[in-house]
Amino acid sequence: MEPFDGDDLGSGEPLFDSTPFDVTDPEAAEALLLDTAAPPEERTPGMPRYLSPSSASTFEQCARRWKMRYIDHLPDPPGIAALTGTFAHRVLERLFQHPAGQRTRDRAKSLAREVWPETEADPHFQALALDDTESREFRWKGWIAIDGLWALEDPTRVQVVATEQQVLTQVGEVPFRGIVDRLERGPDGTLEVTDYKSGRAPKPRYSDDRLAQVLLYAAAIEATMDERPSRARLLYLGQKTVDIAVTAAAVDPVVDALGVTWQRMQTACSTEVFAPKPGPLCGWCPYAAQCPEGQVEIRRRVELGVLGDHAPAVAQLAAAS
Repeated sequence: MEPFDGDDLGSGEPLFDSTPFDVTDPEAAEALLLDTAAPPEERTPGMPRYLSPSSASTFEQCARRWKMRYIDHLPDPPGIAALTGTFAHRVLERLFQHPAGQRTRDRAKSLAREVWPETEADPHFQALALDDTESREFRWKGWIAIDGLWALEDPTRVQVVATEQQVLTQVGEVPFRGIVDRLERGPDGTLEVTDYKSGRAPKPRYSDDRLAQVLLYAAAIEATMDERPSRARLLYLGQKTVDIAVTAAAVDPVVDALGVTWQRMQTACSTEVFAPKPGPLCGWCPYAAQCPEGQVEIRRRVELGVLGDHAPAVAQLAAAS
């Protein structure tokens, strides 16, 4: 199958809405959180109203990076890999909004042409300033990710309940927000949660950490629909599927861990102490220039020869010096 080239942009037929319990009204979404949040006079300054898996993960990786992004609102623009993933997600979202028999490679290719102008107009994409060759390579990588779906499953056999489903609820003691890529019914009629990944699949020993996200989504779906999904899975497009049975033994630890993160976040916000966590990820932190400890760690790793110029923060510090 040849990839779309972005030059032959088509227009598709209207798509049906498959998100029956989506919370799209901002006031309704706010009300859901207000029902479980502390009164205004008791809220911790800077504390978010809800916690998403990405926000929780950022905080656990480095509390200072979390503060710069979520409290100080410093820019953290996505790179090529993230934007490629966003593009692939958008195409697959629309593909699964079509009737089962229409979920073909040809339809996916047509949808990619339709979605491409949205990506091309994105300010983050424009900021990359890609030339024609680089832009074509971007589109090729996006198509490879999309086409990789068929290596893992037959899309015509998926019984879709919702795509890109926003969930806004209480998970354990934490007000939670997330977006589920796909919610479906399995062959036995039970709910299943699926999340697409366009990056490299993890080694087996790291799979449990990656599954925490979809297990949290399963817990949020159960809280929203009063029905526990039976399975949660990650589809590493073109590579492999990593899945897990949704049981109390699997869900409870990740819900407890989310609660611990929420408590630590409250402490950090109330004390205004956001300790950095220097390590390998400093080389990819967009805020390295504002973090003395991060700069020390980056220089240490460069001197040891374990961090090269391919790390964005290395170039950032070199340009600033």
